[in-house]
Amino acid sequence: MKGLKRVFWLVAACAMLACFVGSAFAAAPVKMKTAWMDEHETFLPWYAKEKGWDKEEGLDLQIGYFDSGMAILTALPAGEWVIAGVGGVPAMMGNLRYDTYTVLIGNDESLTNAVMVRPDSPILKTKGYNKNAPEVYGDPKDVKGKTILCTTVSSAHFALSHWLRVLGLKDSDVVIQNMDQAQALAAFSTGIGDAVVLWAPHMYAGEDKGWKVAGTPQTCNQGLPIDIIADKKFADANPELVAKFLRVYLRAVNMLQKEPLEKLIPEYRRFFLEWAGKQYSAALALKDLQTHPVFNYEEQIALFDASKGPSKAQKWHTEIARFFTENGRITKDDLKKVESAAYCTDKFLKQVKLPIPAYK
Repeated sequence: MKGLKRVFWLVAACAMLACFVGSAFAAAPVKMKTAWMDEHETFLPWYAKEKGWDKEEGLDLQIGYFDSGMAILTALPAGEWVIAGVGGVPAMMGNLRYDTYTVLIGNDESLTNAVMVRPDSPILKTKGYNKNAPEVYGDPKDVKGKTILCTTVSSAHFALSHWLRVLGLKDSDVVIQNMDQAQALAAFSTGIGDAVVLWAPHMYAGEDKGWKVAGTPQTCNQGLPIDIIADKKFADANPELVAKFLRVYLRAVNMLQKEPLEKLIPEYRRFFLEWAGKQYSAALALKDLQTHPVFNYEEQIALFDASKGPSKAQKWHTEIARFFTENGRITKDDLKKVESAAYCTDKFLKQVKLPIPAYK
């Protein structure tokens, strides 16, 4: 009898151990590879991971560093990420070349891509040449033929072309020298070029040097989003995981909208130093936070609402696609594939479990 009892308790113990082991495996967070640049939008998943919000959703975010949106796109076929943060321009190219969705708007960077000139530039003589863009500086006669330093096929290029369009000009009316942002900043500092197009934080460095903003997408009446994009194959197979990621990201959005930005300066500076290896002053950190509006769940739903025609998000991306067609960067056949911007979808957003937890 004692032997039977021992066997019984041994079997019971093994069953309990198996149950515990099974539960442990079941509760293990899902590793999710994500890709980002050293930009404002990356602070949100970084902060969320610091707080353990990803673990609360059963995720383990892997936050990979890349130096550009196009570099992120070319890493997709190798399986280096399934969700990423890129500009609206790479997002359009991502759908065209790599079959990606835009599943969320990360922030609005229409204020933080700027055509900049030196304070003695003749371009500053005229303001409001186009009455529909009264804050834009420049006159066609003072701009035509000028050399402009710009990162092409980028949000900076988008900003440049719309500034030229406001002045009745096009890309071929100026000389565009393609440089990455660090090169453009350094070259313009040494006197090369008549204007430079920079995005944050490089544009802040330009402002510190006394350079003036001639135009931005916002002053040219254009939206310019940062997109959260997803690999279509992964997203279609795992919609619940995409929705969980969005819940984590939107929790960080709530934090940015509700927390006094001054209180976030230490964490924002730590993010840039530890993750991106960049030293931000307190003033620069606050400015970067202030000039990147973010959108909460309800605002995202409104941006993606296509019930009465193309959504606002789709209209932004349609304009980007048309712009690149006009500039010969994509073909008219390519335009047909992306002009509707149907890749900007709310189908994952609508699967987000509500309410989104409090950020604290």
